[in-house]
Parts: sequence; structure tokens; C-alpha cells
Amino acid sequence: MNVATPGTDEWFAQVEEEVIDPDLAIVDPHHHLWPEGDQIPYGIAALNLDLRSGHRIEKTVFIECGAAYRTEGPAEYASLGETAFVAEVASTQPGRVISGIVANVDLRLPTLSELLDAHEAASNGLLRGIRHAIARADHPEVLMIPGGAPTGLASDPAFQAGVRRLGQLGLTYDSWHYHYQSSEFLDLARAAPETTMIIDHFGTPLGVGPYADQRDAIFSRWQTDITELAKCENVVAKVGGLAMPDNGFGWNSAPHPPSSDEFLHAQARYYNHMIDTFGPNRCMFESNFPVDRMSLSYRVLWNAFKKLTRGFSASERTALFSGTAKRVYRL
Repeated sequence: MNVATPGTDEWFAQVEEEVIDPDLAIVDPHHHLWPEGDQIPYGIAALNLDLRSGHRIEKTVFIECGAAYRTEGPAEYASLGETAFVAEVASTQPGRVISGIVANVDLRLPTLSELLDAHEAASNGLLRGIRHAIARADHPEVLMIPGGAPTGLASDPAFQAGVRRLGQLGLTYDSWHYHYQSSEFLDLARAAPETTMIIDHFGTPLGVGPYADQRDAIFSRWQTDITELAKCENVVAKVGGLAMPDNGFGWNSAPHPPSSDEFLHAQARYYNHMIDTFGPNRCMFESNFPVDRMSLSYRVLWNAFKKLTRGFSASERTALFSGTAKRVYRL
């Protein structure tokens, strides 16, 4: 008997679900993109297939991922290649669904204002924020996507000044970090209270390597940290991105992907705690595709979110699926 390779069409085809609530409007505030033919096979054609898989995706936000960087010129300008690439793709996309860009710049640089102006120009009006991740992998050897931020980045005065500058310009700051860095992010949020800061992927509770047998202990500590973070009114939460291989749920190497029910059985407690503490008006569902696509399909993921919120009010669902993202990213 042949076993389907994870991530292939044959593998995804083993779990077929009808779209739930197909008329519910969705803004996906977190996906990535690479040029067609890149070593990471998720170009605009692949994205469009996911967006057309049955759910009503009205707008999306691209999040920096190191794609299409310039190979010539000063290093601090290299990421302008990514912003220009996404802006061009967005201008030709049917329906122009990509409605915002969160770019990458080094927030510590003395030329920050000049760099932000350059990204604004390259974005064709789509620049909404910056992600300069503080993710620092203590055990990079066990992670598929190890964060390489230097120790102490979040407490660097120049970095904190850069985050504050984003708020002064009406731009957001996206953070990607690991569960053991919650206190670092908390201190950063308190140091830049006028900047809207978005915590990506639940703060990435890890579940591989030395963390593989600590899930419940990590979850308990994570609950406490999230409750404390929610007290910072400038912090908004993306709820999603918890199906990365490094989260350790193992679907990326399983014989078949999870159904929406199986997904919720494994992860609902994270979603419920985040939404309970931050409230729907400070939470937004995210796909984190194609990284989470290693574990399940776009249709199944959004079905899971819809099942999770069946008992919510209409206004709460609107906030989670589109309203918060529209407000935070000015869509």
C-alpha cells in the first residue's frame, strides 16, 4: 500500500470537508509568498488556489519572509526587493486581495526613517507595518525554522526606539518569538505603549526536541504569560500559526492530515484562552500559510476556526474573522 507524501495533493485529498458558513467574510492577516520557481514553492498561483478553495477570503496581509531580496547595494536596503515584489504581484492579482504588506527593516538603524519612506514608496500604498522578529532559538538544531535574533534584542534601546517610531508613523509592529521569550515581549510592549503590537502565532509554544515532553507544563506557563500580556492595551493577538512543525503536533509527518475536528481536539485550549483573555476585538484568526500548510489544508483550517466560534455572537465572529484585522492593518 502506497502512503501519500505529506504536503502533496494526494495527502490532502485524504481529508475532504464541505466548506462551513461559506458566506462569512474573512480577512487573512498573515501569509507569505515567494516568486514563482523559488526554492519555496508558494507563489501567487499557489496562494490563489488556497484563496479560492471555498471560503470567502476578501482581503489578506502579506508578512515578510525573506523573499525576493535585492542582491546588490547596501544590505539595509535588500528587503526593499521583497516589498516591491509583493506590491507588483498585488497590483496584478485578480480582485487585488493582497491589501497590506508587513515588511522587514532593522529597527535599530539610524537610517530607519529613510528606510521606512523607501518601503512606503516601494509598497504602492500597501505598507502597514514592520516585523523585525525577536525570535531567538535556544536549540536551533531541533527546529525547522530557527529564529536567529541576537540575545537582548527586545531590550536594546535602539530597537525599542525603532518600535516607538513605528507607532508615531501609524505603523504596526509584528512580533514572532518563542514561548520562553514572553517576558521579553512584555517588556517591549510596555516600552512602546503607543505602538500597536501584534503577537504572532500564540508566541510559538514549542513542542519538539527538549520541549517534546513538556507540552502541559509549557501550556500552563503560557497561559499565565498570555494573561499578563493581555493587560497591555497596545497588544493585539493573531490566533493561528500553531500547526508549524516546530509546535510538535506531528501532522507534517503523519499518514494523513487532521480533520477540523482533530485539529480542534489538539489545539482548542490555546485558542479559547487567547480569545478569553484578549477578547474578540483584539484577536484575529490567521492562516500562516504556507508554513501551516505543512500540516493541513486552507479549507480545513478555516473550517476549524468556524467550528470553534459557533457559540459566539455575530459581532464577535465578525471581529475575529475580519474586523480586528481591518482595523489594526487599516484595510
